[in-house]
Amino acid sequence: MENVSKQHKAFLRKLYLAYLIGSEQHNLLSLQQVTGMPRRTLQDAIAAFGDIGIVVSFVQSGVRNNAGYYHIDDWGPINNDWIASRLSYMSSLLATP
Repeated sequence: MENVSKQHKAFLRKLYLAYLIGSEQHNLLSLQQVTGMPRRTLQDAIAAFGDIGIVVSFVQSGVRNNAGYYHIDDWGPINNDWIASRLSYMSSLLATP
């Protein structure tokens, strides 16, 4: 696998997670199942979406605090089609299933 910096990998992780959230209704549990990433890594990446201009919200769908899903409100400067065309590269680089 190619050698990439931690910063580049963190950037790609944000793009990858944003794409997943934009494609389906995901919460932390479903993102863990799809990506194999630890909960804390997912939380940190989602919290840092604003660093790259992506606006995300959590849509509450029940009485429990964590019942619901994430939603991309604004992609900012990010081109969703660009991510889609590089999804397999990002997935392999991030070592996701």
